[in-house]
Amino acid sequence: MASASMHRRRGIALAAGFSAAALVLAGCAAGGGDEDSSGGGTLTIGTTDKVTTLDPAGSYDNGSFAVMNQVFPFLMNSPYGTSEVEPDIAESAEYTAPNEYTVTLKEGLKFANGNDLTASDVKFSFDRQVAIADENGPSALLYNLDSVEVVDDTTVVFKLKSDNDQIFPQILSSPAGPIVDEDVFAADALTPDDEIVDGNAFAGQYVITSYKFNDLVGYKSNPDYQGVLGAPKTETVNVKYYADASNMKLDVQEGNIDVAFRSLSATDIDDLRGNDKVKVVEGPGGEIRYIVFNFNTQPYGAETPEADPAKALAVRQAVADLIDREEIASQVYKDTYTPLYSFVPDGLTGAIQPLKELYGDGEGGADVDKATKTLEDAGVEVPVELNLQYSNDHYGPSSGDEYALIKDQLEASGLFTVNLQTTEWVQYSKDRTADVYPAYQLGWFPDYSDADNYLSPFFLTENFLGNHYSNQEVNDLILEQSVEADADARTALIEEIQEKVAADLSTVPYLQGAQVAVVGSDVEGTEDTLDASFKFRYGAISKG
Repeated sequence: MASASMHRRRGIALAAGFSAAALVLAGCAAGGGDEDSSGGGTLTIGTTDKVTTLDPAGSYDNGSFAVMNQVFPFLMNSPYGTSEVEPDIAESAEYTAPNEYTVTLKEGLKFANGNDLTASDVKFSFDRQVAIADENGPSALLYNLDSVEVVDDTTVVFKLKSDNDQIFPQILSSPAGPIVDEDVFAADALTPDDEIVDGNAFAGQYVITSYKFNDLVGYKSNPDYQGVLGAPKTETVNVKYYADASNMKLDVQEGNIDVAFRSLSATDIDDLRGNDKVKVVEGPGGEIRYIVFNFNTQPYGAETPEADPAKALAVRQAVADLIDREEIASQVYKDTYTPLYSFVPDGLTGAIQPLKELYGDGEGGADVDKATKTLEDAGVEVPVELNLQYSNDHYGPSSGDEYALIKDQLEASGLFTVNLQTTEWVQYSKDRTADVYPAYQLGWFPDYSDADNYLSPFFLTENFLGNHYSNQEVNDLILEQSVEADADARTALIEEIQEKVAADLSTVPYLQGAQVAVVGSDVEGTEDTLDASFKFRYGAISKG
């Protein structure tokens, strides 16, 4: 989760010739939190995920979005147990013209500080995303947004560049979608966390009552929340941030915390399955792991002394030939992850496996001979020196083992010398968009449950990776699928995109994982939020 800068924003819009009748999507009326009263009690949650910033314009990572999901309101949201979106603080949301999406807010909305929440705040929230366009923010998701117009205090119209956008309602529930208070947030710069907390600029299920950066966050239920999720089942939630997952494992099994979510090691999860003091709860997984190549700084990249596009491609192809996904999944993750041979994970419409056929032995395994021939045919001298970076604190304690094994797989071939380096996430998230890393680890936690979310952010010319990949044909196909109303035709486009990016290999996906939480034996409701929306909402959880 991150984005491209303003001057590199993608502005290509397709002229789509689809009938207006096929474009209108009716909004559903949301169930309001005013029908329920908040539960009592206190819940303590542990995580190793790190926050980069509470400002929605400046972060596009799972740790930051986990906080935003609790405290900021959205126009659209997914009820527990589904990936489908419905109006949240909106009364209705629908296409009123092929390129106009009209949202009507519920009456009487307020932020926790007492400020009215109006259509003006909605316009402000999206305008600042586009204006700030932070390198680590989600503004790239708004590539089809042309302008936002306020009709009155409760009505706002999103004008889109391309007609028939199949994705826009989902994007309103994504990291680009939190609604912020225009009286607290700056219009053209990121607002510091302390100012956000002090301004009490919240209108989600919870408000933040205490905040110590990446140490401890205290939440209290928000009685004025009127969204689709209803009142939270637990009134007070404390979230503790761990530097070491082994300490989090110890605390959950000893009852010092009620929930451990992201990221225990596979070994710890396996061990805890036999502990009758806790429950291991699993949900559908859209998480993927992949290696990103920087097209400017990778071996033979565009800004290296030996720049050569054909040789650079051969290096990427050889890496894809040599990675043994089965070995990583079983040895490092004890099969809590499965091998991934595609850019769209299994289970989503349009997912195919082009990497399985194109690379390695053609059946999912590694092939040293094929990698050797690929490099020889391109005239690449071996061993290739590859600087490979990973985060030691963001993707769980097994990342070190994961990348040590990838290093071994590449070096055992005799074709690579891998310089493996690691950096903590807060710095890592800045460095990766500044061309510091020629090749590096990322994981992806989807913003919405659609194949588009595994294509648009990665492979449009102005992508959040900032890795200088550009293929105009791929760019145009991605924009085309996003406005294709015919389901079969759209699936065919999604498949074609995957085949083309598999040939380019700007990223090499290799694992797909499930959502796993470990909770105390008296904790209930976790399975309700481990759903296909991939949003972990504290309000669903309670304990006896």
